[in-house]
Parts: sequence; C-alpha cells; structure tokens
Amino acid sequence: MIDGQAGNAIAWRLIKRVMMVRVISRILSAVLIVGAVAGLAGCAGSVAPEIKRLPERVELRGQFYKGVANQSGPQVLASMLSQQGVVITPGLLDKPLHLPGAEAQLQQNMQNLAREYGMMVYPLDSNLPALLTQVAAGYPVMVRFTEGSALWAEPRYAILAGYNRHKQTVLLRAGMSQRTLMSFSSFESAFKDAGGWAVLIQAPTQIPANVDQQRWLKAANELAQAGQEQAATKAKKALGAQ
Repeated sequence: MIDGQAGNAIAWRLIKRVMMVRVISRILSAVLIVGAVAGLAGCAGSVAPEIKRLPERVELRGQFYKGVANQSGPQVLASMLSQQGVVITPGLLDKPLHLPGAEAQLQQNMQNLAREYGMMVYPLDSNLPALLTQVAAGYPVMVRFTEGSALWAEPRYAILAGYNRHKQTVLLRAGMSQRTLMSFSSFESAFKDAGGWAVLIQAPTQIPANVDQQRWLKAANELAQAGQEQAATKAKKALGAQ
C-alpha cells in the first residue's frame, strides 16, 4: 500500500512538471511573438517624420536607357534630358562628356553638359527625406550609389524614380534594370558610401518642392555662366512668381 502511494506521488509530481513545462513553453512563445511584433512596429516607426507625411507610394514614368558603361552616367543623363523634352541618346553624350578617358571628371562634366542644354542643376541635401520629397512632387532624382558587395563594388549613377513608404523601399532605374528595388536602409548606406550626391535636372520653370531660394539662384547663376542667360532669367522669374 505504501509503495502504491509513493508511486502515485511520483506520478503526480511528473504530471505537474510536464504541465509546468507546457506553461513555460507557452509563455516563452507569447514573449517571442510580442517581441517580434514590437520589432516590426519599431521598424515601421523608424521612418523619418518627413517621409511619413508623403504619399504612401509613388512611381514616376519616363524614358530610361539601359547600360552599364561609364558607371551608367551617360545613360542616366540621357534619360533625365529626355524627360525634359530633349531629343538625345546616350551615344551622343560620350564625346561632350570626353568619354572614354575622363571618367574621373564624369560627375562634374554631366552637370556642365546639362546646363549647356539649358537645364537647371539643383543639388539636394544628402538624406532620404529630401530625395523622396522631390520624387513625391513628381521630379525624378539623379543619384550616385555604390553597387555590389564587400568583395566587389563600384559607384553607379541611377534615377530615383519611386518609393513605397509601407514596404520602406526605393525604386531605382539603374544599369540594365528599370526597376531595382532597395530597402531604405540599404539605399541610404549605398548612397552615402558613394558620397551622398543627388541632383535635380530641371527645366528653368520647374521649381523644386520646398525650394531653397539661395540654392536655386546659385544654380541659375551657374546656368548663366554656361551661356544660357535667357534660361537663367526664366529660372529667376519662376522663383519670384511663387
């Protein structure tokens, strides 16, 4: 009789231990789920306030020329000029950009050439909200970013043509791809790694969103120095008409 009671006691202790393990397991599962949800909420909350005020999703249309030669610079510049009504192809830009041979001066040469076509070259602040604000306003942004991995990477020019605020992705037209998607964080890292350079190439009457007046007037003066005095005058009048 004693052995039976001892056996029952042991069995009961085993049952309680099994039940306790199950309870603890459920509690841990709940904690993990809550942690995961909180993590996702944290990611969603990490978007800058300026971006939260923008439309949730934007994708701009426009001409795009594929190609990887010369860091995609001529292809992207031709695309930007085409969107402003200039009849051009990337091949027509090689000679005025002094390519091949002047790759080190490509960034400056592209800006100079855009002005020769009567376009304003308006530099943007090196942060994601500043770039996406222009995209939301309907203006594609010319950017430079680092493409590749730790083993192989090179700078490349691209058109920032869209974003999805909910998914936290940007849409780039770069290289051979018309729709390259990158996360906000990956793009910001690649963008800053390549120097944080971004510009609008605008017609003189296209005033950027949240325009910096001094920056616009400086761009207009640079346009006049490039021999485009009439276009520069239009840019200054457009600013004054705001």
